[in-house]
Amino acid sequence: MNPSHRAHRLSVTLAGLAAAALALPACQGTATAASHRPHHHHAAQTMAQQTQNGLTTSGDAVIAWNDNAAAAALGACLAPANNPLHESRMYAMMHIAIHDALNAIDRRFRPYVLKHVHARGASAGAAVAAAARGVLVPVLRELPPPFSDCVTGAKVIQGVEAEYAAAIGAIPGGRAKTRGLAVGRAAAAAILAARTADGSDTPLFDTAYPQGTRPGEYRFTPGSDFAFAPGWADVTPFVLNAAAQFRPGPPYAVTSKRYAQDFNEVKRLGGDGAGTPSARTAGQTQVALFWVESSPLRWNRIARTVATSKGLDLWQNARLFALLNMALADGYAATFDTKYKAYNYWRPVTAIQMAATDGNPRTKADPAWTPLVTTPPIPDYDSGHSVEGGAAAQVLKQFFGTDHVRFAACSYTLPPGQTCTDASPVLRRYASFTQASDENGLSRILVGFHFRKAVTAGIVHGTKIGAWAADRFMRPAHRPNGARP
Repeated sequence: MNPSHRAHRLSVTLAGLAAAALALPACQGTATAASHRPHHHHAAQTMAQQTQNGLTTSGDAVIAWNDNAAAAALGACLAPANNPLHESRMYAMMHIAIHDALNAIDRRFRPYVLKHVHARGASAGAAVAAAARGVLVPVLRELPPPFSDCVTGAKVIQGVEAEYAAAIGAIPGGRAKTRGLAVGRAAAAAILAARTADGSDTPLFDTAYPQGTRPGEYRFTPGSDFAFAPGWADVTPFVLNAAAQFRPGPPYAVTSKRYAQDFNEVKRLGGDGAGTPSARTAGQTQVALFWVESSPLRWNRIARTVATSKGLDLWQNARLFALLNMALADGYAATFDTKYKAYNYWRPVTAIQMAATDGNPRTKADPAWTPLVTTPPIPDYDSGHSVEGGAAAQVLKQFFGTDHVRFAACSYTLPPGQTCTDASPVLRRYASFTQASDENGLSRILVGFHFRKAVTAGIVHGTKIGAWAADRFMRPAHRPNGARP
Protein backbone atom coordinates (compact mmCIF):
# COMPACT_ATOMS: atom_id res chain seq x y z
CA MET A 1 0.00 0.00 0.00
CA ASN A 2 1.19 3.52 -0.78
CA PRO A 3 2.53 5.09 2.46
CA SER A 4 0.42 8.21 2.03
CA HIS A 5 -2.69 6.06 1.72
CA ARG A 6 -1.64 4.12 4.82
CA ALA A 7 -1.22 7.41 6.70
CA HIS A 8 -4.73 8.48 5.78
CA ARG A 9 -6.04 5.07 6.75
CA LEU A 10 -4.33 5.36 10.13
CA SER A 11 -6.19 8.58 10.81
CA VAL A 12 -9.45 6.73 10.34
CA THR A 13 -8.62 3.34 11.80
CA LEU A 14 -6.57 4.23 14.87
CA ALA A 15 -7.78 7.69 15.69
CA GLY A 16 -11.25 6.81 14.52
CA LEU A 17 -12.95 10.18 14.30
CA ALA A 18 -14.47 11.55 11.13
CA ALA A 19 -11.80 12.54 8.63
CA ALA A 20 -12.56 16.22 8.92
CA ALA A 21 -12.26 16.14 12.68
CA LEU A 22 -8.97 14.29 12.81
CA ALA A 23 -7.05 14.75 9.60
CA LEU A 24 -3.37 13.97 10.11
CA PRO A 25 -1.81 17.18 11.41
CA ALA A 26 0.86 19.44 10.04
CA CYS A 27 1.42 18.13 6.53
CA GLN A 28 3.14 21.32 5.47
CA GLY A 29 5.13 24.11 7.03
CA THR A 30 7.53 23.53 9.90
CA ALA A 31 6.29 21.75 13.01
CA THR A 32 7.32 23.74 16.08
CA ALA A 33 5.85 24.04 19.54
CA ALA A 34 4.36 27.39 18.62
CA SER A 35 2.56 25.93 15.61
CA HIS A 36 0.76 23.33 17.76
CA ARG A 37 0.42 25.24 21.00
CA PRO A 38 -3.05 25.54 22.52
CA HIS A 39 -4.68 28.77 21.39
CA HIS A 40 -4.20 31.71 23.76
CA HIS A 41 -7.60 33.34 23.55
CA HIS A 42 -9.30 36.24 25.32
CA ALA A 43 -6.61 38.87 25.88
CA ALA A 44 -8.18 39.86 29.17
CA GLN A 45 -7.77 36.38 30.61
CA THR A 46 -5.32 36.44 33.52
CA MET A 47 -2.12 34.43 33.57
CA ALA A 48 -3.43 32.50 36.57
CA GLN A 49 -6.56 31.54 34.62
CA GLN A 50 -4.50 30.50 31.63
CA THR A 51 -2.23 28.33 33.78
CA GLN A 52 -5.25 26.67 35.39
CA ASN A 53 -6.68 25.98 31.94
CA GLY A 54 -3.43 24.47 30.67
CA LEU A 55 -3.16 27.07 27.92
CA THR A 56 0.25 28.54 28.72
CA THR A 57 3.81 27.41 28.37
CA SER A 58 6.52 27.98 30.94
CA GLY A 59 9.96 29.52 30.86
CA ASP A 60 11.20 26.29 32.48
CA ALA A 61 13.43 24.51 29.97
CA VAL A 62 12.15 21.02 30.86
CA ILE A 63 8.53 22.05 30.32
CA ALA A 64 9.47 23.90 27.14
CA TRP A 65 11.11 20.77 25.69
CA ASN A 66 8.18 18.62 26.73
CA ASP A 67 6.01 21.03 24.71
CA ASN A 68 8.47 20.83 21.82
CA ALA A 69 8.34 17.04 21.87
CA ALA A 70 4.54 17.14 21.76
CA ALA A 71 4.73 19.42 18.72
CA ALA A 72 7.12 16.99 17.08
CA ALA A 73 4.75 14.10 17.78
CA LEU A 74 1.87 16.01 16.23
CA GLY A 75 3.93 16.96 13.20
CA ALA A 76 5.09 13.35 12.80
CA CYS A 77 1.46 12.13 12.87
CA LEU A 78 2.13 10.04 15.98
CA ALA A 79 -0.38 12.25 17.76
CA PRO A 80 -3.13 13.16 18.36
CA ALA A 81 -4.17 9.51 18.17
CA ASN A 82 -2.32 7.43 15.58
CA ASN A 83 0.76 5.89 17.21
CA PRO A 84 1.16 6.41 20.94
CA LEU A 85 3.67 3.55 21.06
CA HIS A 86 6.53 5.39 19.37
CA GLU A 87 5.29 8.64 20.89
CA SER A 88 5.62 7.34 24.45
CA ARG A 89 9.05 5.85 23.75
CA MET A 90 10.31 9.15 22.33
CA TYR A 91 9.08 11.15 25.32
CA ALA A 92 10.56 8.67 27.81
CA MET A 93 13.98 8.64 26.16
CA MET A 94 14.11 12.43 25.88
CA HIS A 95 13.16 12.98 29.50
CA ILE A 96 15.60 10.36 30.77
CA ALA A 97 18.38 12.19 28.91
CA ILE A 98 17.28 15.53 30.36
CA HIS A 99 17.07 14.09 33.88
CA ASP A 100 20.47 12.44 33.69
CA ALA A 101 22.16 15.51 32.21
CA LEU A 102 20.88 17.76 34.99
CA ASN A 103 21.87 15.28 37.66
CA ALA A 104 25.37 15.08 36.23
CA ILE A 105 25.61 18.81 36.92
CA ASP A 106 24.08 18.61 40.40
CA ARG A 107 23.31 15.11 41.71
CA ARG A 108 19.93 15.63 43.37
CA PHE A 109 18.32 12.44 42.09
CA ARG A 110 19.77 9.13 41.04
CA PRO A 111 20.44 8.93 37.29
CA TYR A 112 18.89 6.29 35.08
CA VAL A 113 21.80 5.50 32.77
CA LEU A 114 24.46 8.30 32.88
CA LYS A 115 25.82 7.25 36.26
CA HIS A 116 29.51 8.17 36.29
CA VAL A 117 29.60 11.59 34.64
CA HIS A 118 29.97 14.79 36.67
CA ALA A 119 29.79 18.25 35.14
CA ARG A 120 29.59 20.76 37.99
CA GLY A 121 29.39 24.33 36.81
CA ALA A 122 27.84 23.40 33.46
CA SER A 123 24.90 25.40 32.11
CA ALA A 124 21.67 23.60 32.97
CA GLY A 125 19.81 25.24 30.09
CA ALA A 126 22.42 24.12 27.58
CA ALA A 127 22.37 20.60 29.01
CA VAL A 128 18.60 20.33 28.76
CA ALA A 129 18.51 21.59 25.17
CA ALA A 130 21.35 19.33 24.02
CA ALA A 131 19.88 16.28 25.73
CA ALA A 132 16.44 16.89 24.23
CA ARG A 133 17.71 17.62 20.75
CA GLY A 134 20.14 14.70 20.95
CA VAL A 135 17.25 12.26 21.44
CA LEU A 136 14.48 13.83 19.37
CA VAL A 137 16.37 14.17 16.11
CA PRO A 138 17.64 10.57 15.80
CA VAL A 139 14.41 9.05 17.11
CA LEU A 140 12.33 11.05 14.62
CA ARG A 141 14.68 10.01 11.81
CA GLU A 142 14.14 6.34 12.70
CA LEU A 143 10.32 6.39 12.62
CA PRO A 144 8.82 3.87 10.20
CA PRO A 145 6.42 4.74 7.36
CA PRO A 146 3.95 6.38 7.18
CA PHE A 147 5.23 8.49 10.08
CA SER A 148 8.56 9.09 8.39
CA ASP A 149 6.62 10.69 5.53
CA CYS A 150 4.97 13.05 8.00
CA VAL A 151 8.35 13.92 9.53
CA THR A 152 9.59 14.95 6.09
CA GLY A 153 6.41 16.66 4.95
CA ALA A 154 5.96 18.72 8.13
CA LYS A 155 9.69 19.49 8.41
CA VAL A 156 9.57 18.17 11.95
CA ILE A 157 13.32 17.83 12.39
CA GLN A 158 13.81 21.36 11.13
CA GLY A 159 11.34 22.47 13.77
CA VAL A 160 13.31 20.73 16.53
CA GLU A 161 16.54 22.24 15.23
CA ALA A 162 14.96 25.71 15.24
CA GLU A 163 13.86 25.31 18.87
CA TYR A 164 17.33 24.07 19.78
CA ALA A 165 19.05 26.98 18.05
CA ALA A 166 16.79 29.44 19.83
CA ALA A 167 17.40 27.80 23.20
CA ILE A 168 21.18 27.68 23.03
CA GLY A 169 21.36 31.05 21.30
CA ALA A 170 19.90 32.66 24.41
CA ILE A 171 22.69 31.23 26.60
CA PRO A 172 25.89 33.32 26.88
CA GLY A 173 28.97 31.67 25.45
CA GLY A 174 31.70 30.34 27.67
CA ARG A 175 32.91 27.30 29.55
CA ALA A 176 29.58 26.66 31.32
CA LYS A 177 27.69 26.56 28.04
CA THR A 178 30.28 24.30 26.42
CA ARG A 179 30.19 21.89 29.36
CA GLY A 180 26.40 21.95 29.39
CA LEU A 181 26.16 21.06 25.71
CA ALA A 182 28.68 18.26 26.19
CA VAL A 183 26.88 16.65 29.12
CA GLY A 184 23.52 16.95 27.38
CA ARG A 185 24.90 15.20 24.33
CA ALA A 186 26.45 12.52 26.51
CA ALA A 187 23.14 11.86 28.24
CA ALA A 188 21.35 11.58 24.90
CA ALA A 189 23.98 9.20 23.56
CA ALA A 190 23.71 7.06 26.69
CA ILE A 191 19.96 6.50 26.46
CA LEU A 192 20.12 5.98 22.70
CA ALA A 193 22.73 3.27 23.26
CA ALA A 194 20.68 1.71 26.07
CA ARG A 195 17.61 1.47 23.83
CA THR A 196 19.40 0.03 20.81
CA ALA A 197 17.69 -3.23 19.75
CA ASP A 198 14.87 -2.71 22.26
CA GLY A 199 12.32 -4.25 19.88
CA SER A 200 10.63 -1.00 18.88
CA ASP A 201 11.33 -1.70 15.21
CA THR A 202 8.63 -4.38 15.27
CA PRO A 203 6.22 -4.20 12.30
CA LEU A 204 3.19 -2.03 12.96
CA PHE A 205 0.77 -3.53 10.42
CA ASP A 206 0.54 -7.30 10.74
CA THR A 207 -1.79 -8.54 8.02
CA ALA A 208 -0.79 -12.14 8.76
CA TYR A 209 -1.79 -12.03 12.42
CA PRO A 210 -3.90 -15.15 13.06
CA GLN A 211 -7.55 -14.36 13.58
CA GLY A 212 -9.62 -16.26 16.11
CA THR A 213 -12.37 -18.68 15.18
CA ARG A 214 -14.06 -19.36 18.52
CA PRO A 215 -16.38 -17.04 20.48
CA GLY A 216 -14.38 -14.47 22.42
CA GLU A 217 -11.29 -14.68 20.22
CA TYR A 218 -9.99 -11.56 18.49
CA ARG A 219 -10.76 -10.93 14.84
CA PHE A 220 -9.70 -7.99 12.71
CA THR A 221 -12.04 -5.13 13.50
CA PRO A 222 -14.30 -3.67 10.78
CA GLY A 223 -12.33 -1.48 8.39
CA SER A 224 -8.96 -3.10 9.17
CA ASP A 225 -7.10 -5.93 7.48
CA PHE A 226 -4.30 -6.02 10.05
CA ALA A 227 -3.53 -6.17 13.76
CA PHE A 228 -1.60 -3.17 15.03
CA ALA A 229 1.88 -3.84 16.44
CA PRO A 230 1.45 -7.22 18.18
CA GLY A 231 5.24 -7.31 18.60
CA TRP A 232 5.17 -4.28 20.90
CA ALA A 233 4.57 -6.78 23.70
CA ASP A 234 8.27 -7.67 23.35
CA VAL A 235 9.65 -4.13 23.55
CA THR A 236 12.13 -3.84 26.42
CA PRO A 237 10.53 -2.05 29.37
CA PHE A 238 12.07 1.06 30.93
CA VAL A 239 11.20 0.27 34.55
CA LEU A 240 9.39 -3.08 34.69
CA ASN A 241 11.29 -6.33 35.05
CA ALA A 242 9.11 -7.75 32.27
CA ALA A 243 6.05 -6.63 30.33
CA ALA A 244 4.03 -9.39 32.02
CA GLN A 245 5.07 -8.33 35.54
CA PHE A 246 1.61 -7.10 36.54
CA ARG A 247 -0.43 -8.97 33.93
CA PRO A 248 -4.09 -9.04 35.07
CA GLY A 249 -6.25 -12.13 35.36
CA PRO A 250 -8.47 -13.20 32.48
CA PRO A 251 -11.50 -11.43 31.04
CA TYR A 252 -14.98 -12.81 31.62
CA ALA A 253 -16.05 -15.98 29.85
CA VAL A 254 -18.42 -15.06 27.04
CA THR A 255 -21.06 -17.38 28.45
CA SER A 256 -21.10 -15.66 31.87
CA LYS A 257 -23.66 -13.30 33.35
CA ARG A 258 -21.02 -10.64 34.06
CA TYR A 259 -19.91 -10.71 30.43
CA ALA A 260 -23.50 -10.18 29.34
CA GLN A 261 -23.82 -7.19 31.65
CA ASP A 262 -20.72 -5.60 30.15
CA PHE A 263 -21.84 -6.55 26.64
CA ASN A 264 -25.23 -4.89 27.05
CA GLU A 265 -23.71 -1.79 28.62
CA VAL A 266 -21.35 -1.04 25.74
CA LYS A 267 -23.99 -2.04 23.21
CA ARG A 268 -26.44 0.44 24.75
CA LEU A 269 -23.99 3.34 25.19
CA GLY A 270 -21.25 2.92 22.60
CA GLY A 271 -23.14 3.12 19.31
CA ASP A 272 -22.60 5.89 16.79
CA GLY A 273 -26.01 7.46 17.43
CA ALA A 274 -26.80 7.43 13.72
CA GLY A 275 -27.30 4.00 12.19
CA THR A 276 -26.80 2.48 15.63
CA PRO A 277 -29.00 3.96 18.38
CA SER A 278 -27.26 5.01 21.60
CA ALA A 279 -28.52 5.93 25.07
CA ARG A 280 -25.46 8.14 25.52
CA THR A 281 -26.19 11.73 26.58
CA ALA A 282 -24.61 14.76 24.91
CA GLY A 283 -22.32 15.12 27.91
CA GLN A 284 -21.25 11.49 27.65
CA THR A 285 -20.55 11.94 23.95
CA GLN A 286 -18.25 14.83 24.81
CA VAL A 287 -16.42 12.62 27.33
CA ALA A 288 -16.12 9.85 24.73
CA LEU A 289 -14.54 12.10 22.10
CA PHE A 290 -12.49 14.18 24.55
CA TRP A 291 -10.41 11.19 25.62
CA VAL A 292 -9.82 9.66 22.15
CA GLU A 293 -6.62 11.72 22.16
CA SER A 294 -3.32 9.91 22.64
CA SER A 295 -2.60 9.20 26.31
CA PRO A 296 1.03 10.42 26.18
CA LEU A 297 -0.04 13.69 24.56
CA ARG A 298 -2.88 14.18 27.05
CA TRP A 299 -1.12 13.24 30.30
CA ASN A 300 2.02 15.20 29.48
CA ARG A 301 -0.12 18.27 28.90
CA ILE A 302 -1.84 17.70 32.25
CA ALA A 303 1.57 17.33 33.89
CA ARG A 304 2.77 20.59 32.30
CA THR A 305 -0.29 22.38 33.64
CA VAL A 306 0.16 21.09 37.18
CA ALA A 307 3.95 21.45 37.24
CA THR A 308 3.65 25.05 36.10
CA SER A 309 1.05 25.84 38.75
CA LYS A 310 3.25 24.28 41.45
CA GLY A 311 6.37 26.21 40.43
CA LEU A 312 8.67 23.18 40.27
CA ASP A 313 12.34 23.71 39.55
CA LEU A 314 14.30 22.17 36.68
CA TRP A 315 15.40 19.09 38.62
CA GLN A 316 11.93 18.40 39.97
CA ASN A 317 10.38 18.75 36.53
CA ALA A 318 13.06 16.53 35.02
CA ARG A 319 12.24 13.77 37.51
CA LEU A 320 8.46 14.21 37.13
CA PHE A 321 8.43 13.94 33.36
CA ALA A 322 10.93 11.10 33.26
CA LEU A 323 8.90 9.02 35.73
CA LEU A 324 5.63 9.82 33.97
CA ASN A 325 6.88 8.91 30.54
CA MET A 326 8.72 5.76 31.55
CA ALA A 327 5.51 4.55 33.19
CA LEU A 328 3.45 5.46 30.12
CA ALA A 329 5.89 3.73 27.77
CA ASP A 330 5.93 0.58 29.88
CA GLY A 331 2.15 0.72 30.07
CA TYR A 332 2.00 0.06 26.34
CA ALA A 333 4.42 -2.87 26.45
CA ALA A 334 2.46 -4.31 29.37
CA THR A 335 -0.99 -3.90 27.86
CA PHE A 336 0.15 -5.28 24.49
CA ASP A 337 1.53 -8.30 26.33
CA THR A 338 -1.87 -8.74 27.98
CA LYS A 339 -3.77 -8.17 24.75
CA TYR A 340 -1.76 -10.29 22.35
CA LYS A 341 0.19 -12.83 24.39
CA ALA A 342 -2.26 -13.60 27.17
CA TYR A 343 -5.90 -13.29 26.11
CA ASN A 344 -6.45 -12.18 22.49
CA TYR A 345 -10.00 -11.13 23.39
CA TRP A 346 -12.52 -9.86 20.90
CA ARG A 347 -13.64 -6.24 20.71
CA PRO A 348 -17.22 -5.17 21.49
CA VAL A 349 -17.90 -4.40 17.83
CA THR A 350 -17.05 -8.00 16.91
CA ALA A 351 -18.83 -9.45 19.92
CA ILE A 352 -22.04 -7.54 19.24
CA GLN A 353 -22.10 -8.30 15.55
CA MET A 354 -21.40 -12.01 16.22
CA ALA A 355 -23.36 -12.49 19.44
CA ALA A 356 -25.48 -15.23 17.91
CA THR A 357 -22.39 -17.47 18.17
CA ASP A 358 -21.38 -16.74 21.79
CA GLY A 359 -23.63 -19.29 23.52
CA ASN A 360 -24.92 -16.69 25.97
CA PRO A 361 -28.74 -16.38 26.14
CA ARG A 362 -28.41 -12.90 27.71
CA THR A 363 -26.82 -11.34 24.61
CA LYS A 364 -28.44 -10.47 21.31
CA ALA A 365 -26.64 -9.93 18.03
CA ASP A 366 -26.79 -6.75 15.96
CA PRO A 367 -24.85 -7.46 12.74
CA ALA A 368 -24.91 -3.76 11.81
CA TRP A 369 -23.82 -2.36 15.21
CA THR A 370 -21.33 0.48 14.74
CA PRO A 371 -19.37 2.25 17.51
CA LEU A 372 -19.15 6.02 17.90
CA VAL A 373 -15.53 5.92 16.71
CA THR A 374 -13.90 3.30 14.50
CA THR A 375 -12.41 0.63 16.76
CA PRO A 376 -8.59 0.41 16.77
CA PRO A 377 -7.21 -2.84 15.31
CA ILE A 378 -6.01 -4.21 18.66
CA PRO A 379 -7.59 -6.78 21.04
CA ASP A 380 -9.91 -5.59 23.80
CA TYR A 381 -8.39 -6.82 27.05
CA ASP A 382 -7.06 -4.97 28.89
CA SER A 383 -7.81 -1.39 27.86
CA GLY A 384 -4.54 0.32 26.96
CA HIS A 385 -6.02 3.78 27.49
CA SER A 386 -7.10 2.72 30.97
CA VAL A 387 -3.65 1.31 31.73
CA GLU A 388 -2.14 4.63 30.66
CA GLY A 389 -4.54 6.67 32.76
CA GLY A 390 -3.94 4.50 35.82
CA ALA A 391 -0.16 4.72 35.39
CA ALA A 392 -0.14 8.49 34.85
CA ALA A 393 -2.49 9.24 37.74
CA GLN A 394 -0.42 7.10 40.12
CA VAL A 395 2.87 8.76 39.17
CA LEU A 396 1.31 12.19 39.58
CA LYS A 397 -0.28 11.26 42.94
CA GLN A 398 2.97 9.93 44.33
CA PHE A 399 5.10 12.76 42.96
CA PHE A 400 2.90 15.53 44.35
CA GLY A 401 2.04 13.63 47.51
CA THR A 402 -1.70 14.02 47.00
CA ASP A 403 -4.43 13.00 44.61
CA HIS A 404 -6.38 16.19 45.23
CA VAL A 405 -5.03 18.64 42.67
CA ARG A 406 -7.40 20.75 40.60
CA PHE A 407 -6.70 21.26 36.92
CA ALA A 408 -8.41 21.78 33.59
CA ALA A 409 -7.64 20.21 30.22
CA CYS A 410 -8.51 20.68 26.57
CA SER A 411 -8.53 18.01 23.85
CA TYR A 412 -7.27 17.58 20.31
CA THR A 413 -10.00 15.08 19.41
CA LEU A 414 -13.21 17.00 19.94
CA PRO A 415 -15.09 18.30 16.89
CA PRO A 416 -13.70 21.35 15.06
CA GLY A 417 -14.13 24.59 16.99
CA GLN A 418 -13.77 22.86 20.37
CA THR A 419 -10.16 21.63 20.32
CA CYS A 420 -7.02 22.85 22.08
CA THR A 421 -5.94 24.88 19.07
CA ASP A 422 -9.30 26.61 18.57
CA ALA A 423 -10.12 30.10 19.86
CA SER A 424 -12.58 28.80 22.47
CA PRO A 425 -11.60 25.25 23.35
CA VAL A 426 -13.82 23.06 25.49
CA LEU A 427 -12.20 22.65 28.91
CA ARG A 428 -13.03 19.83 31.25
CA ARG A 429 -12.16 20.35 34.91
CA TYR A 430 -11.02 17.84 37.48
CA ALA A 431 -10.54 17.87 41.24
CA SER A 432 -8.12 14.93 41.32
CA PHE A 433 -5.90 12.77 39.15
CA THR A 434 -8.09 9.77 39.96
CA GLN A 435 -11.18 11.58 38.71
CA ALA A 436 -9.47 12.19 35.37
CA SER A 437 -8.22 8.60 35.15
CA ASP A 438 -11.67 7.20 35.92
CA GLU A 439 -13.31 9.43 33.30
CA ASN A 440 -10.65 8.39 30.80
CA GLY A 441 -11.54 4.75 31.46
CA LEU A 442 -15.28 5.36 31.22
CA SER A 443 -14.76 7.08 27.87
CA ARG A 444 -13.66 3.78 26.33
CA ILE A 445 -17.07 2.28 27.04
CA LEU A 446 -18.91 5.38 25.83
CA VAL A 447 -16.94 5.43 22.58
CA GLY A 448 -17.71 1.73 21.96
CA PHE A 449 -14.14 0.44 22.25
CA HIS A 450 -14.08 -1.68 25.41
CA PHE A 451 -16.04 -3.80 27.82
CA ARG A 452 -16.07 -2.48 31.40
CA LYS A 453 -13.94 -5.40 32.61
CA ALA A 454 -11.14 -4.29 30.27
CA VAL A 455 -11.37 -0.78 31.72
CA THR A 456 -11.36 -1.69 35.40
CA ALA A 457 -8.57 -4.24 34.96
CA GLY A 458 -6.59 -1.73 32.91
CA ILE A 459 -6.75 1.00 35.55
CA VAL A 460 -5.51 -1.41 38.24
CA HIS A 461 -2.78 -2.66 35.89
CA GLY A 462 -1.61 0.86 35.15
CA THR A 463 -1.72 1.90 38.80
CA LYS A 464 0.72 -0.88 39.65
CA ILE A 465 3.07 0.22 36.85
CA GLY A 466 2.96 3.86 37.97
CA ALA A 467 3.68 2.92 41.58
CA TRP A 468 6.59 0.70 40.54
CA ALA A 469 8.18 3.56 38.60
CA ALA A 470 7.67 6.21 41.26
CA ASP A 471 8.79 3.97 44.12
CA ARG A 472 12.01 2.67 42.59
CA PHE A 473 13.46 5.07 40.05
CA MET A 474 15.21 8.44 40.22
CA ARG A 475 15.06 8.51 43.98
CA PRO A 476 16.73 11.36 45.90
CA ALA A 477 20.50 11.01 45.87
CA HIS A 478 22.29 10.40 49.14
CA ARG A 479 24.21 13.43 50.30
CA PRO A 480 26.76 13.53 53.08
CA ASN A 481 26.03 15.24 56.38
CA GLY A 482 22.32 15.32 55.71
CA ALA A 483 22.67 17.86 52.90
CA ARG A 484 19.40 18.55 51.13
CA PRO A 485 19.03 16.86 47.71
